[in-house]
Amino acid sequence: MSMLRTTALLLPLMLVSLSLAALEYPLPPAHSRLIGENQHYLVPDDKRTLEAIAAEFQLGLTNLLEANPGVDPFLPTPGSSLLIPHQLILPDAPREGIVINVAEMRLYYYPKGKKTVEVLPIGIGQIGKDTPENWVTQVYRKRANPTWTPTAKVHKEYAAMGQTLPKVWPAGPDNPMGLFALYIGKLYAIHGTNANFGIGLRVSHGCVRLRNDDIEHLFNSVPTGTRVQFVNQPIKATEEPDGKRYLAVHQPLSRSVEEFESREPVSLTLPREITRFIAKADTNSHVIKQLLDQRSGIPTQIND
Repeated sequence: MSMLRTTALLLPLMLVSLSLAALEYPLPPAHSRLIGENQHYLVPDDKRTLEAIAAEFQLGLTNLLEANPGVDPFLPTPGSSLLIPHQLILPDAPREGIVINVAEMRLYYYPKGKKTVEVLPIGIGQIGKDTPENWVTQVYRKRANPTWTPTAKVHKEYAAMGQTLPKVWPAGPDNPMGLFALYIGKLYAIHGTNANFGIGLRVSHGCVRLRNDDIEHLFNSVPTGTRVQFVNQPIKATEEPDGKRYLAVHQPLSRSVEEFESREPVSLTLPREITRFIAKADTNSHVIKQLLDQRSGIPTQIND
């Protein structure tokens, strides 16, 4: 499906189409990394949850929360307007195979031979059970109806909560792996879920989790041997061919439970290349301060 400008008349149709597969964007020229357009959505008067809205627009919960500060994380106010963050800056990584940016909890897939990029929201590992952040691997094998073999550590964690896990969890809709899995290493997989929440959150034991329709689409699209790269880029930047420079700042991942539970913002380190990107005479310092403070993930022009 293509990214379209929507109007109020087209919105119901778009809600249906977005729920069927990954968002697909035309791939920009080599010297451009800005894709898509943001949208606005009027919350209906039907007690629709924020998770349901996120799923309709192929977003993770955190994507909506970042772009709409102050919104109720469970039931947004009917009649209120939400910004749908569909304009993105591509991660600073080769446009090949799968690129997973854990900081924004999005998976980018570049189908071979096509001038497109598909974007899917993901859930990642809990604090202390982190998803890799700087790793290049590949899809070693794929499996429909996977089983789950909990590690000894996972058995111990569940036992501490009074729950006993089987040695091998059988395949099926109740399996935490979901119905499809792409194995990318001895300890990690890209897989589905048996829950209707957790996409855009830190919920897994380190694996990458997708909604069931999304993992089925990926399973059917991605061949074995596909390159997979993990990056951690809370700040993304691009200078477009017309000379406009854009910056997108996401909330960085917490490194500890104390940091996660603190009301203070997580410290944000500017990589050297981002510092150089900002340090130009035409940069609007007021805009930079806003972006670093707000961390909405929205690409914003920083030069006048």
